[in-house]
Amino acid sequence: MTKTRMLFLFGWIAAALSATVLSGEIRVADLRCEYAVDPLGIDVAQPRLSWRIESDTRGQRQTAWQVLAASSRDRLDAGEGDLWDSGRVDGDETLHIRYAGAELEPSQKVYWKVRSWDRDGNPSDWSGTATWTMGLWSADHWGPAQWIAAAEESPSILFRREFEVRGGLKRAIAYVSGLGHYELYVNGEKSGDDLLTPGWTKYDVSALYDTHDITGLLAEGANAVGMELANGMYHVQREGRFGKFQGSFGDKRGIAHIRLEYADGTVDVVGTDESWRSHAGPVTFTNMFGGEDHDARLEPDGWKAPGFDDSGWTDARLVGDISRATLRGHRAGSDPVRVIEKRAPVEVRELAGPGATLFDFGQNTSYMPRLVVSGPRGSRVRLISGERIYPDGYPSRASMGGIHRGTSWWEYTKATDEDEIWYPRFFYIGSRYIQAQTFAPEDGGERAEVVSLHGRIVHADAEATGTFKASDPLLGRIRDLVRWAQRSNMVSVLTDCPHREKLGWLEQIHLNGPSLRYEWDLARVFSKAMFDMADSQTEDGLIPNIAPEFTEFRGTFRAAAEWGAAFIQVPWQQYQFNGDTALLERFYPAMREYFAYLESRAEGDILDEGLGDWFDLGPRRPPGRAQLTLPPITATAYFFNNARVLTEIASILGKEEDARAYGIRTHEIRTAFNNAFFNAEGGYYGDNTQAANAMPLVLGIVETEERDRVFASLLGDLNERDYALTAGAVGYRYLLQALTQGGRDDVIHRMITQDDKPGYAWQLNAGATALTESWEAHATTSNNHFMLGHITEWFYKDLAGIRLDPERPGFAGAIIEPRPVDGLDWVEAAYKSVRGPVKVRWERSGGDTFQLRVTVPANTTAEVRVPARNDTAVQEGGVEADAAEGVSFVRRAADRAVYRVDSGTYTFTSVW
Repeated sequence: MTKTRMLFLFGWIAAALSATVLSGEIRVADLRCEYAVDPLGIDVAQPRLSWRIESDTRGQRQTAWQVLAASSRDRLDAGEGDLWDSGRVDGDETLHIRYAGAELEPSQKVYWKVRSWDRDGNPSDWSGTATWTMGLWSADHWGPAQWIAAAEESPSILFRREFEVRGGLKRAIAYVSGLGHYELYVNGEKSGDDLLTPGWTKYDVSALYDTHDITGLLAEGANAVGMELANGMYHVQREGRFGKFQGSFGDKRGIAHIRLEYADGTVDVVGTDESWRSHAGPVTFTNMFGGEDHDARLEPDGWKAPGFDDSGWTDARLVGDISRATLRGHRAGSDPVRVIEKRAPVEVRELAGPGATLFDFGQNTSYMPRLVVSGPRGSRVRLISGERIYPDGYPSRASMGGIHRGTSWWEYTKATDEDEIWYPRFFYIGSRYIQAQTFAPEDGGERAEVVSLHGRIVHADAEATGTFKASDPLLGRIRDLVRWAQRSNMVSVLTDCPHREKLGWLEQIHLNGPSLRYEWDLARVFSKAMFDMADSQTEDGLIPNIAPEFTEFRGTFRAAAEWGAAFIQVPWQQYQFNGDTALLERFYPAMREYFAYLESRAEGDILDEGLGDWFDLGPRRPPGRAQLTLPPITATAYFFNNARVLTEIASILGKEEDARAYGIRTHEIRTAFNNAFFNAEGGYYGDNTQAANAMPLVLGIVETEERDRVFASLLGDLNERDYALTAGAVGYRYLLQALTQGGRDDVIHRMITQDDKPGYAWQLNAGATALTESWEAHATTSNNHFMLGHITEWFYKDLAGIRLDPERPGFAGAIIEPRPVDGLDWVEAAYKSVRGPVKVRWERSGGDTFQLRVTVPANTTAEVRVPARNDTAVQEGGVEADAAEGVSFVRRAADRAVYRVDSGTYTFTSVW
């Protein structure tokens, strides 16, 4: 078939597909308040509202909008915005619209809806109804509620209180915090399905509270509310088990404000005080690193229900050393941790030794098990997890810190002679294997017997935003390898690993920020991270390497510039991906303090307070401390990058004097970097390593006239190593971006798919099911770590070509620029941006025929850069591209034909 006939055929197919698309009205969908759907506990006086525009018509956009907010659904349905009627507001903005209605009260529920006007001035139908419920944002709002603790500390604590509910209850809202973690029960039922609440914070600075609508759990007459508390990250002591560190913020404590609203307009409040009763709980050991033991014999029967005799319990005591003013709700919280998936074992194997069985779940991820067990009262089951197993089938703890610091486990002791079901509530761990070890009662008898064991995969319930596929299934397997590590480390903190550390090491969340954001809607998780960093900031401005800072490490393990840079880079990425300036505005003064701290540590604008290219591949095994690219280069590069980004932030915030000052500092640090590290004779930086050359190339440090030489040095190193990588956790993202910016995506493809050198394919061949901490998948380093997962960004942004437009943040505009490589016939990806899904599929067939199908969400535009030879035409939908509806030719750029397109779906065909 000739090229002309092939292009004609592709054009005819595209035209036929386009003809099936029905024109449609503009629609308003996906209403959000502060990033959440129908949220509870909004603790800002004027929350921000967002929505999305949908249409089946090319080029459709919003030209005006109107929000109605009402105090009841009936009023809203009647078209009455008694709280706020914005009226028609001209403009195309759909994100972060600040509520500007009547002053809202604590606990108030707001009903709202939106309509938009399209490009022709026609109004849409009203959206569906959305809601938000206000929280408590002042210490005064908590009323009689006080922090309470038990008379005596124990591994777990039970609190209970009975109260009367009068007739005509309209609504009941509970605001609750229990430190470290709590579960709330109303009349014997757990409220909600969230786990490990509240989220982890720097507890001596702030604590989070949760909001529960408990209306459906209450009844007229006597009611009971119960709370169970466990240690979490609030109190960590080893006590013969594994522990990353030891530390405590004090006795476990809880606070609750229960608001009962009646149809007659009256309100009753039940608050925590000395009238609550306390008792030791059935959890006899709880440690976020060491495990959880539950003795079912110790649980008081019926304690969660009304009518229970608690005369043997003690009065709670008031504790006042944590102010209610430090309590924060939705604004500082993240997506809740929940059971996301239930997984049956793929293999069950009896082990040598009595009562030992290995359960292989086939996937290394974050688990809380579900156990069904038979056996006599007092018999026990101990569950020991592992990422790997020894030749004898028993779990290895070598990659989980167990060699030097002990083991962690769950243990359940039966209360009856009947079958019992148990699942832990206060401890999770990353693993693939679980060994069940059964024991007989201490006074003799039969061993317990495991009837069944399932893994419950737990992590933050964040919405998945990305899909990616390619003709070579290896790329999909690499993406899954990274994605499982991302999933496993998403709790209220983005942790580095879900077993040995469970700490928020900060270099990951900015260096992997784009990779995470392409896969997940983590806006709330990143927002919480900023509060955690700010809470952990020291008086001299330092942002520690971990946040929340539960323990203080020494030297550069506490103070590394490549890690602390997250405090400036994370809000900048939030602005780029989400069009959100809130973090920039709130934390700008603290960012300035952090930059001033860096200035105080630099000498001649060279900064050596860093960790270098952590886990790079040098001669030492296993890897760890940087061997090839040392801290002065990486730390100073981020000193420069922080100054550059602060220049942009200051300008956006209208602080022009600051912008000029940071611009000067950017130039000064760049000059110092080049003077200190550039080898003018050789055309490379530092010791000519991959990270040392890639970072200045990508960050814009290299002088324009030297870029080709430095890039040649980078390629030379890769060629000499037969495309083996050496870059580590800091430098690897820049290696990828330097190569793609230099047009050598073919090198990236070759580098990541070879399986005879350390890398992703090597790890897959070694049996890894989640990304490992080291390129070589060492048995003594974590086997579930997303820190080297920067390839996901390349999959979406470069290989598929879904890029944000820096001039139009929040994907108001996108840049579509795929980077096809030999060896791949097609790639497709979709990213659900805050304004709607952006989709790309490119395909090569018939020799040099290239097809690019693009979907641009309504109310946005895109610049599409189509690979095309200069002497050939580009078609869209069977016609010349620049004559197609919604398409405008912009320019030719090398081997690309560049078009501006309105929203809609387009199919371009070209010869390339």
